[in-house]
Amino acid sequence: MKNCRFAALLCLSVLLCAQPPAEPRAARSVHLRYPGPLATVFYNEVTVEASVPDSYFMACGFRHGYFGIQELRPGQKKVVLFSVWDPGKQDDQGSVPADRRVEVLYHADDVLVKRFGGEGTGGQSFFNYDWKLGQTYKFMVQATVEGDKTSFGAWFFLNETSAWKHLVTFRTLTSGAPLSNFYSFIEDFRRDGKSLHERREARFRNGWARGTDNAWVPLTEAQFTADATPVDNVDAGVRDGEFYLATGGETTKHTNLNSNIHRSPGSHQPPKLP
Repeated sequence: MKNCRFAALLCLSVLLCAQPPAEPRAARSVHLRYPGPLATVFYNEVTVEASVPDSYFMACGFRHGYFGIQELRPGQKKVVLFSVWDPGKQDDQGSVPADRRVEVLYHADDVLVKRFGGEGTGGQSFFNYDWKLGQTYKFMVQATVEGDKTSFGAWFFLNETSAWKHLVTFRTLTSGAPLSNFYSFIEDFRRDGKSLHERREARFRNGWARGTDNAWVPLTEAQFTADATPVDNVDAGVRDGEFYLATGGETTKHTNLNSNIHRSPGSHQPPKLP
C-alpha cells in the first residue's frame, strides 16, 4: 500500500512539473532611474505614444511619492495622479496612527483627495484631465523641509491655457529629507491576462532637478530596470534626444536590463518655476 501511495504521489509530481508555467497576467513594469542631487524641485516631461486602459505613465517618481497620468477603464476619464506615502511599510490604512498619516495642506477645488492602501499607505489625489496621445505634458514637484517633515507640492502644466496648475500639497514624515531617488515608469494595472499582449510606450524628456544649493542639474542619464515579471517584451533607449520606455504587445528589447543610457542635454533650459 505504501509503495502504491508513493508511486501515485511520484506520478502526480511528474505531471505537475511537466505543466508549463502559467503566462503572466500583466505587462512588465519598466522604469528609468535618474541619478541626481538631493533636491528641492523635480521637473520632467512625458509624451505617451501608445496606451490602453489601466495604464499608468509616471513622470516624476521620488523616494516619498510619484506623479503622472493614467488611462482608466473604457468610459472613464483620464486622470493626473499624485501620491505621497506615509512612513513605514504597512498596507492597512487603519493601522497608521493619525499623527503619522500624510497631511493635506492644500488641494484645488476640482482635485479629489483620499487615502490609499495595499501598496504602502498614504494620500493620493486625482485631477480629471483628458490627455492625448502625442502631446507633451509637464510635471513639477516642489519640496519644502519643515523639521522632521517635508511638504511636496504637485504642479501640472495646462497646455490649453499655458499655465501651471497647483493640484495639491501633501506633507509627510521624512526625517527632514528633500527630494531624492528620481525615476519614471510605465505600469499595467489591469492584469487580466490580455493586457500582457497590448503595447504601451512613452517618451520622457527634459528632466531637471534643482539641488538644495539651488543649482539646476539636467537628468541626462538613466538606468533601465523592470519588475520580476518573466517576459522580455520590454524596451528602453534614447530616440531623438529623448528617453523612451515600452512594454507589452509586440515590443522588442534592444537594451539590456540594468543598462545605463544617456541622452544629450541639447539646448533645453531649466524650467521657470510657477
